[in-house]
Amino acid sequence: MTDYEACTAFLGEWGRFQRQVFFLLCLSIVPNGFTGLSIVFLADTPPHRCVVPAHVNLSDAWRNVSIPLERDANSGALEPSSCSRYKVDELRRFSDGGLLPGVDVNLSAVPQEACVDGWEYDRSVYASTIVSEWDLVCEDSWKNPLTSSLFFCGVLTGSFLSGQLSDSYGRKIVLFITIAVQTVFTFIQVFSPSWAVFCALHFIVGMGQISNYVAAFVLGTEILGPQVRTIFSTAGVTLFFAVGYMLLPLLAFFIRGWRMLLLSLTLPCVLCMPLWWFVPESPRWLLSQGRVQEAEAIMRDAAKKNKVNPPPAIFSPLRKELQPDRRTTYNICDLLRSPNIRWISVTLWLVWNTITIAYFALSLNTANLHGNAYFNCFLSAVVEIPAYMLSWVMFRWCSRRLSLFSTLFIGGMFLLFIHLIPAHLISLAITLEMIGKFAVTTAFSIVYAYTAEVYPTVLRNTALGTCSMASRIGSIIAPYFIYLRKYSISLPYILMGCLTALLGLLSLLLPETFGMPLPETIGHMQLFPGCCRKRSYKVTHEEEENTADRKSSVDS
Repeated sequence: MTDYEACTAFLGEWGRFQRQVFFLLCLSIVPNGFTGLSIVFLADTPPHRCVVPAHVNLSDAWRNVSIPLERDANSGALEPSSCSRYKVDELRRFSDGGLLPGVDVNLSAVPQEACVDGWEYDRSVYASTIVSEWDLVCEDSWKNPLTSSLFFCGVLTGSFLSGQLSDSYGRKIVLFITIAVQTVFTFIQVFSPSWAVFCALHFIVGMGQISNYVAAFVLGTEILGPQVRTIFSTAGVTLFFAVGYMLLPLLAFFIRGWRMLLLSLTLPCVLCMPLWWFVPESPRWLLSQGRVQEAEAIMRDAAKKNKVNPPPAIFSPLRKELQPDRRTTYNICDLLRSPNIRWISVTLWLVWNTITIAYFALSLNTANLHGNAYFNCFLSAVVEIPAYMLSWVMFRWCSRRLSLFSTLFIGGMFLLFIHLIPAHLISLAITLEMIGKFAVTTAFSIVYAYTAEVYPTVLRNTALGTCSMASRIGSIIAPYFIYLRKYSISLPYILMGCLTALLGLLSLLLPETFGMPLPETIGHMQLFPGCCRKRSYKVTHEEEENTADRKSSVDS
């Protein structure tokens, strides 16, 4: 609806109504910050070793050496084994015979066995996690990354469904229903009797988490004016997401049991529900459904809050546009139909996927870093604040293509440098990782807004949806990048660094959109490989007809 902005210009840009919508929608984003990354503390693996039952009759000397020492693959130091012990029956026989370990018996000759009596966990950091409660270690350690991947599978499903539901039933109702879904199923998770039940509920929480984020994002961009909309979509929602992310380690520091921590995370979600009475439905969506009176009622209420006088008939110039659309409809197949848009789409899908792998892998990895896990997670959240501010500055004044390239390439190189740092320079390694996280976060914010610019209006929502789905594949894969630490502590950084730097180079082929008008049709799109030269638009016959229709509508 090209004349919507003109019809609602009487409201101004930043009145009481716009401020209310801006801040309340941003507040609804805060719970997404800690829900999406709460698994960092819920499923962290504390130090553990095999249990040697107290009733086993062993002398103190043999009980002290019941756990064999193994050389750590990363540090090279000898550490007690986490997944095996010496056979208890053999130790008892040696103990009953009065033999001493290392003196009368060579320990390397004693057979070993798995932890058949379970594990004992270090409780100095966590009172409990899902790993310690359901023994997701050793031969079941594969379940830990799968837990995170199933959450992101829910996010992928929610990304696919939320847009269609929002288009069919409205932005506001989908926003608050999905907030309720996230709240209720997070609460039910507290009482999970098994890992399988926890994962099933975690999948549904993932569906709700992304759906309310997308609904809030779309609702804000459709209600707010052009200038405020830019701030909302680049800095507003992302900064409030980062605030939620920063609250996560603070809550986890004071609440060390996973069930109580999960319960505390439901409270902010509950507090969002009363926002129903203060956040309006999108007038744009109401108009698209032919519900003109409801849209005008919202605008009149907004005018009252902003202390301005609305015109007698607010949306009368749009009456012709509200008739059944006679223009060509587009779908996901059009993203691959011509070579130009096909190469742009494939490149952006790869970029989105790689950025998401790096972002979530680095976020989930904070519990594995040296030092305090809570401080490392808080630090990982804090670096996002200046990253989002920088993304807004770069998007406002810098080349889109060079901004995306520089953040991806620099982030990838810093991640590659980590494996070159000597083991004793722990602080330097963490600093490089945080710089890499800063660069990747900046790229993440830039690519979202860039994608909306490069695609034409007729395909913009579809293109954003497919890019978002491509990124969810990356988030599903990300936990397994962290799982590779089991084999080599450097391997995740090498893979993430190479992928991110290479995709940064590939992004140079994308077209430049800085200072260019938003394309309306596929013919208006820039060419792949991109260049900074501004191409003039060629208006098609169909566009001439549509322009004439809009003009006659305004004149009437």
